[in-house]
Amino acid sequence: MALRNHLTRFFQLEAASGLLLIAAAVLALIINNSPLSWLYNAFLETPVATQFGALVIAKPLLLWINDGLMALFFLLIGLEVKREVLDGQLSKPSQIVLPGAAAIGGMVVPALIYWLLNRDNPAALSGWAIPMATDIAFALGVLALLGKRVPVSLKLFLMTLAIIDDLGAIIVIAIFYSGALSTTSLALAAACIVALIAMNRLGVVRLAPYLIIGAVLWVCVLKSGVHATLAGVTLAFCIPLRTQHGKRSPLLTLEHALHPWVAYAILPLFAFANAGLSLTGVTAESFTHHVPMGIAVGLLLGKTLGVFGLTWLAIKTGLAALPQGANWCQVLGVSILCGIGFTMSLFVGSLAFVPGASEYAGMDRMGILTGSILAAVIGYAVTAMASGKHAGEPAHVRPAQ
Repeated sequence: MALRNHLTRFFQLEAASGLLLIAAAVLALIINNSPLSWLYNAFLETPVATQFGALVIAKPLLLWINDGLMALFFLLIGLEVKREVLDGQLSKPSQIVLPGAAAIGGMVVPALIYWLLNRDNPAALSGWAIPMATDIAFALGVLALLGKRVPVSLKLFLMTLAIIDDLGAIIVIAIFYSGALSTTSLALAAACIVALIAMNRLGVVRLAPYLIIGAVLWVCVLKSGVHATLAGVTLAFCIPLRTQHGKRSPLLTLEHALHPWVAYAILPLFAFANAGLSLTGVTAESFTHHVPMGIAVGLLLGKTLGVFGLTWLAIKTGLAALPQGANWCQVLGVSILCGIGFTMSLFVGSLAFVPGASEYAGMDRMGILTGSILAAVIGYAVTAMASGKHAGEPAHVRPAQ
């Protein structure tokens, strides 16, 4: 019952967050293509600085959102991944096979499609990871519109797939999107990690020490050249899930406290700050350029082929079974929905094509929005048609046709 309540709360939060993401992205597009566009840009470029002795961190508001607030998003992802690995859908190999295979296909095929379309342009190739991502909040938000017509097993499949997908994105960011490294900052970050692991092993269950050292870790990683959001994931993996003597789990406490803030504030603010694409001067060529085309085709076609293809292969070879109560057309619909990249795609895009430094900055958003919107609309339509009125009911209780 506790697991059921937790999943229900999770799906409700993700669904509401997904709808709020849509609203924030639409609002950003409207404002940045209106006479108020100057206000939108001034908001993002607002200088924000903090100082502690000789340590000064000065960045425009956009980078505080992308480097700072998104570290909390990655902290939440890390907490969810650790919980799922120890006690959830990723705790048994048999539960990982199907979504794991689907996630791998959904990462490899879109990246390959992008590479094929941009292989002759070295400057554009840095965006190869943009179409690899699935936005769990957005995808579950669209799926939630179908209510009980979609079996819970299919929602769990999508949730687990997206979590593995996020973990893959974290690894890609750590390896391929880090800048020039500072050995001093890395050494300090390593010391913070050692302290976090030691507290975990010594049985420290109070959250305050972890959060304080986690904040120091974030500053060290920010200054090191490795992307600062990875500090959130590292901190999450060090916070204990299980405790002794009936004490409340620090991991679950922090996850439950953080989830609403991420779902209702951080992600919508990130979407508002990054989705405001200016349509001034947009032509047909803006859509057919190999960068936005590679991203859009990678998200829509690549995700569908990768997720559905590897799912079909895993089931047909007997490695896994079709999600209970689901049919192949529903799986196809969910595979298309995985092409909603949005949050993580926008984030990777900001790393691959730095605004003001890359000629392709902004083009990535064109491809992300196009591919994600098409995936949402087509995926919803296919899943709705495949579900029907009684598709979510067990076969033995469906009325006779």
